[in-house]
Amino acid sequence: MLNKLFITCVSTLLFCCLITAQEKNKKKDVLPEAISADTLVLKKPINPLSPAKAAFYSAVLPGLGQAYNKRYWKIPIVYGGLATGIYFYSTNNKQYNRYRDAYKSRLAGLTTDEFYLDVNGNQLTTPRVTTDGLQRGQEFYKKNKEISLLVTIGIYALNIIDANVDAHLMQFNVDENLSLAPHFRINELDRTSNLGLTLNFNF
Repeated sequence: MLNKLFITCVSTLLFCCLITAQEKNKKKDVLPEAISADTLVLKKPINPLSPAKAAFYSAVLPGLGQAYNKRYWKIPIVYGGLATGIYFYSTNNKQYNRYRDAYKSRLAGLTTDEFYLDVNGNQLTTPRVTTDGLQRGQEFYKKNKEISLLVTIGIYALNIIDANVDAHLMQFNVDENLSLAPHFRINELDRTSNLGLTLNFNF
């Protein structure tokens, strides 16, 4: 009688353990399916024309490609760079025109250019800037004007490239098996610190 009771209790206990284990296994099976289903729902479809659109928008109007990529914080940087380049181009162009006009009047034999006047506007017998100085000033400001123009065009081109690359990276499939993380370790022997990057690849 005791043996039957003992066997019944043990079998009931084992049966309860099996049911509990099966419920845990079911929960483990169900959870990844739910997570994978959520990630599939949340994953955005890849649009192969998105980088081309972003580049085209930035070419038409600088900063528009960044707005298309929803990188609004980059727009002031784009316009700040372009405005700086245009400002320096305009300033150097004005200075170049001043020196060129004065140089032309000197070649014509006139002594009425602005460099024959002092601060108060009185006529001077000797100019503040010589003819050679006017020629050097023209070359200097012409060179700076050309550099400013090239920098402005470069910023405009970078604006297009940035919009295109950013749109590509937004669609880039980031695999969890590949990661790049910073690491900081202290050497146990000499107590020096080591700072670097760790590339992990799981397969």
